[in-house]
Amino acid sequence: MAATEEAVAAALEPAPGPAAGPALWRLPEELLLLVCSYLDVRALGRLAQVCRWLRRFTSCDLLWRRIARASLNSGFTRLGTDLMTSIPVKERVKVSQNWRLGRCREGILLKWRCSQMPWMQLEDDSLYISQANFILTYQFRPDGASLNRRPFRVFPGHDEDVCHFVLANSHIISAGGDGKIGIHKIHNTFTVKYSAHEQEVNCVDCKGGIIVSGSRDRTAKVWPLASGQLGQCLHTIQTEDRVWSIAISPLLSSFVTGTACCGHFSPLRIWDLNSGQLITHLGCDFPPGAGVLDVMYESPSTLLSCGYDTYVRYWDLRTSARKCVMAWEEPHDSTLYCLQTDGNHLLATGSSYYGVVRLWDRRQRACLHAFPLTSTPLSSPVYCLRFTTKHLYAALSYNLHILDFQNP
Repeated sequence: MAATEEAVAAALEPAPGPAAGPALWRLPEELLLLVCSYLDVRALGRLAQVCRWLRRFTSCDLLWRRIARASLNSGFTRLGTDLMTSIPVKERVKVSQNWRLGRCREGILLKWRCSQMPWMQLEDDSLYISQANFILTYQFRPDGASLNRRPFRVFPGHDEDVCHFVLANSHIISAGGDGKIGIHKIHNTFTVKYSAHEQEVNCVDCKGGIIVSGSRDRTAKVWPLASGQLGQCLHTIQTEDRVWSIAISPLLSSFVTGTACCGHFSPLRIWDLNSGQLITHLGCDFPPGAGVLDVMYESPSTLLSCGYDTYVRYWDLRTSARKCVMAWEEPHDSTLYCLQTDGNHLLATGSSYYGVVRLWDRRQRACLHAFPLTSTPLSSPVYCLRFTTKHLYAALSYNLHILDFQNP
C-alpha cells in the first residue's frame, strides 16, 4: 500500500523543462487506467484530490468496477453483472463502506394501529405492502428515505389477511388466509380471486406465466397465469406437511417447497414444474420442527433458506443435495423469518425477537452488524425485509422501519 502511494506521488512530481507539469498526465489514457487499476479505495481517493482533471478521471466507472465487485451491496452480482447502471459505481462504493461499517440512520416510514404480519415488495419507486386483507402501494419521494403518506393504489380482494404476495408480469399475485389466490393487474382495476386451497395459502410465487402456491392444508399447487385459464389447477402435490415457503427456479423447470418439518423427511424438496414429481430433497440432518420460513433462488443451481432452526443455509445443487455448502447461525438462537441477498456478498436476515435485522458478509461466518428495531414491550419479528443499494426496509408488527445507509 505505502509503496503504491509512493509510486503515484513520484509520478505526480513536476517534470523539468518546457513540458513542466505532472508526469502522470503525459501517459496515454490506457496506461493511466492500468496504473490506477492497482489502487485501492484510499489511494484512488487521494489521487482524486490532486486536481480537477484527476478528480474527473478517477471517477470513471471502469476504475471502480473491480472494487465494487468485492464490496457489499454495490449493485454487482457474483458474475459481475451490473444491476444499477444508472448510478455511478464510485458513488455506490462510497455507500458500500457504510454497509460494511454498519453506519446508518434509523427511522420509521409507516405506522399502523393493529398488529399485522405484513409482507412487502419493491418495484422502481414504489413500495407494495400488505395490511390485513389489502395490499397498499406507496410512492417513494426522490430521496428514497421517505414516502408519500397516502397510498396511491389499494388492492382489495381477500376475505381474510394477505399472507404473501409477489409482483410478476405487471400483476400482483396474492395468497390469502381465506384459501384463495388473488390476481391484480397493477395498472388498472382488474382483480380476480379463486379458491385454491382448503386452508390458508401461506406462500406463492410466479415466474414465466406460472404460479405455484403452498398451503397449511399440506399441498402445493401449480396454476397458469393466462387470463383464459385462471383458477385451473395444473398439478396438486401432496407434501404431507404444511408448506411455509415456495420459490420457482430461474430456469422455470422446477420449484422448491419449504415445509414445517413435522415428518420424517427433509423440509426442503424440489419438484418438477411440468409433471409435479419429486426431483430431490435437500439436507438430511434437520431436527424435528426445523421448518423453512423463507427460501429463494440466487441462480438455477444455488438457493438460500432459513427458518425455525436459526440457520441460514446456502445450497449448491452442482455439488451435493445432501449437505449445504455454507451455513450462518443466528447468534441468539432466534427463529429467522426472512432473508434477502444482493446476489453477491451481502446477506440480510430478520429475526423473531426485538425486530433484529442482521447483516452478514458471506465470505465470513460471524455476523457483521445487528440492528434491534423494537424495545422489549413491543418485541416483534421482522416479517419481511427488502433493500436497495442505499436503504433497507423492514416490516414489523406495528410499523415499517428504514435503515438509511446513504445519509447515516
